Amino acid sequence: MQPDRETHPACPARVATPGGRRATVPPQGPHEQLSGARHNCPMPGNERKPASTATPGRARDGSPQNRRQALIDIAAELFAEHGFQSTTVRDIGRAAGVLSGSLYHHFQSKETILEEILSTFLDELLESCREIVAANSDPAAALRALIEAAFVSIGRHKAAITVLQNERKHLARFTWFDHVSKTEAGVRRIWVKVLEDGVAGGRFRTDLDPKITYQFIRDSVWSAARWYTPSGRLTPAQLTEQYLTLVMNGLSAPSGGRARRTGTRAAS
Repeated sequence: MQPDRETHPACPARVATPGGRRATVPPQGPHEQLSGARHNCPMPGNERKPASTATPGRARDGSPQNRRQALIDIAAELFAEHGFQSTTVRDIGRAAGVLSGSLYHHFQSKETILEEILSTFLDELLESCREIVAANSDPAAALRALIEAAFVSIGRHKAAITVLQNERKHLARFTWFDHVSKTEAGVRRIWVKVLEDGVAGGRFRTDLDPKITYQFIRDSVWSAARWYTPSGRLTPAQLTEQYLTLVMNGLSAPSGGRARRTGTRAAS
């Protein structure tokens, strides 16, 4: 789906006339803005304050690539804090300390910014999952590493996780979200395969559905993005230990042998 575009009349200009009076000059023609950018002619005292704690002007410094990444980081913060739908291109430009028109040089719309934010996060996560299963033949060790990698990703992609959780239904209407969904499916297949191998090998309980188990683990780990800070008291590895202490007693097979299968297999 192509991003929506809105056409607005240009801001009226004021010019001096004989006698010191000022007159309004009608706009000379329309101009276009990216979807979501409000068109305002701010009056003195009516300017909006930056909607982010980002340092103004940081997107103007460094190489073009660094400036582009700074814009992405600022947009990610705003999307996570205020929501994707509520954040405008003007908000991003204001927080970055640049004119909103400057963003057009790097991105076609705010949708393309979010596409890059989510794709980068999930592409990295998928690659990490592939490396983990290649290095760990034991399902229990692989599961531990997968959970730790998920907690590590919160530090690198907290905003992406937050937006994906909060606005998945809205984002699903964009055609570019198909790539996000396919990458997520690739991550899910790896996790489910690890859980299935653990059940088949007697490492995990046989009365739990691997697909449902993955969904429970994924959602509980991602919810930590709301409160977990990697620079805080616990490292990702330590948080993984805390998490596994709670979870693994429910996943591990009883010492006397495999658990009797009592659950029903889920359809999804």
